[in-house]
Amino acid sequence: MSQQAAKVDTLFLHEHGEDVRVVAQRDGGRLFHGVLELKETDAGPRPRRLRIKDGSGEDLRAPDQFVELARRATRIRISEQTSPLARERIREMLDGYQLEAKVVRTCRYCSSAGRYSPITSETAIEADGESICPDCAREELDRELAFEGDITGDARKRLEELLLEVQDLDRITNLLSGQLDPDLTKFDEISATVDDIDLVSTETLNLHPGIQQHVESRFDTLLPVQSLAVDHGAMDGQDQLVVSATATGKTLVGELAGLDRVLNGKGTMLFLVPLVALANQKYESFKERYGDMVDVSLRVGASRIADEGGRFDPEADVIVGTYEGIDHALRTGKDLGSVGTVVIDEVHTLGEDERGHRLDGLVSRLKYYCERGTTEAARHDRGGGEQADGDTQWIYLSATVGNPGELAEKLGAQLIEFEERPVPIERHVTFADGREKIDTENKLVKRAFDTKSSKGYRGQTIIFTNSRRRCHQISRKLEYSSAPYHAGLDNRKRQQVEKQFADQELAAVVTTAALAAGVDFPASQVVFDSLAMGIEWLTVQEFEQMLGRAGRPDYHDKGTVYLLVEPDCSYHNSMEMTEDEVAFKLLKGEMEPVITRYDEGAAVEETLANVTVAGTQAKRLNDRMVGEVPTKHALGKLLEYEFIDGLSPTPLGRAVTRHFLAPDEAFQLLDGIRKGLDPYDIVAEMELREEQ
Repeated sequence: MSQQAAKVDTLFLHEHGEDVRVVAQRDGGRLFHGVLELKETDAGPRPRRLRIKDGSGEDLRAPDQFVELARRATRIRISEQTSPLARERIREMLDGYQLEAKVVRTCRYCSSAGRYSPITSETAIEADGESICPDCAREELDRELAFEGDITGDARKRLEELLLEVQDLDRITNLLSGQLDPDLTKFDEISATVDDIDLVSTETLNLHPGIQQHVESRFDTLLPVQSLAVDHGAMDGQDQLVVSATATGKTLVGELAGLDRVLNGKGTMLFLVPLVALANQKYESFKERYGDMVDVSLRVGASRIADEGGRFDPEADVIVGTYEGIDHALRTGKDLGSVGTVVIDEVHTLGEDERGHRLDGLVSRLKYYCERGTTEAARHDRGGGEQADGDTQWIYLSATVGNPGELAEKLGAQLIEFEERPVPIERHVTFADGREKIDTENKLVKRAFDTKSSKGYRGQTIIFTNSRRRCHQISRKLEYSSAPYHAGLDNRKRQQVEKQFADQELAAVVTTAALAAGVDFPASQVVFDSLAMGIEWLTVQEFEQMLGRAGRPDYHDKGTVYLLVEPDCSYHNSMEMTEDEVAFKLLKGEMEPVITRYDEGAAVEETLANVTVAGTQAKRLNDRMVGEVPTKHALGKLLEYEFIDGLSPTPLGRAVTRHFLAPDEAFQLLDGIRKGLDPYDIVAEMELREEQ
């Protein structure tokens, strides 16, 4: 004991019932710990014996060995957590041997476990009304996380960083139940940026008088991205890929270019979007804004227009359509008239696994149609109302592209890239399970709607979730006025919701991620109830597109985004990551490049469509697509499947391509038909297999 005592740096004493816990420390490490029993004597408290912990047992030592240990220690410290009465008793015992001790602030958890862990105001972390050390606080946090679910990686790191920053364990654990402490939930802020661009005066545009007068009545100058596009030839027929954040005004570039060409007799304008809801909204917008100068029609597949009961008019000046609607017209030989301008919105869809190859094929097929139409017009009459000199103008629009230069080159378009964000966006993260999420959403919606911007607008919220059923579930439980909004609603109902939101009659809309990524709701706040789209996690592109809906320069001072994350959660057994992992991947992720990839099924489907539309020219259509299509292999499969005969589609092939069937779907249908199954049973089986 004397040899050990000579090398003791610190002797630490802490109340242990009627006794005293003793810790001997050297060079920052613990030599041993034990319990000192005290006895009362006429001279005051004195050591009775020292019980040193030895594994699961104890080694009993004489009282004078404690005194020797104390005299040889460099310093003696008493824990601040020791009660005043016990502290006085320990001091009185030490005074009997002329030993001095200082009271220090220590971690009670460590002290009770026989560890000396001094803490300061910089390192102390509050927990249940007392101070503990960072290591013990982390252990307590880990226990809480284990109870909530196995939170992983970046989410755990984020919570530990916050713990050390705010030094309050209770505030951190409250985050796990959806608490909205803004100092803790805030992940970062994306600043507003305004590039120094000379704005184009609308008076100088020199458009057709009809659209020129309309634009001048609305604006004195164009917005920056619009000015850039005009300066680089957007109104002179230049093909462009315009990449700019949501709400920066890029859509108007396509509108002005297309309408000017329409009014100058240079062909129909096609405005194409990925989803029916977006087409309906854009159709109504075109009719309201430009209906006095052009005829507008809608093409959303082979279906009828719900509110008018008529099919689209190929003679219309402007045709608003979905990708599939226009592609269906091409695949079935419909007349689209003489096309002067094609505007493709959300062109980053080219990078999506399911829809990317279909948009890629559509662009190639539509270019073939336009080239063929121009050639035929030139052959007959170059002076009529047809598109005379020059090709169709192509304008591609996107808010999110990871490889804009490469994509522009593949599309044969000039890149117009503008990185302005019109208002700052705060991004927040909190943790909650599915039940707690709705309570949190209710608080967020109320807080936003009860606040007005400097421009006089109430804060309104878009809540993104991953199913139609969940849309209704959330909307029913919100206290303030709200409405579900998804593809299952008819066109009239969706228009009603859009109008109510625009008139500030609704505090929130609850929508599926698949639908509202591009719907034009002027919201100040976006809340992610889920980070999934159906049974797939959101990509960085989709996430950026959706959060970009928060904050409009004419309405709001800033945008706010909340991610409500359920630890250790996934929505389908095919999901390899959990929601907490995905959250921080999205928040910190870099934009992925837009690349169209072809597996065998996609290659066969697009090659069949190209054969159907272009016959012997199918290889040329394949070759100029953004993705690399293995044409020879695809043609071999088409012959094997009897979808083509030579370079012409068979009746079966025509049926497959007009219904956008992948080969395996076609064979599943045929198998069901041959077995005499009920059509509804066949479709149900196909949908079930698709989900699996």
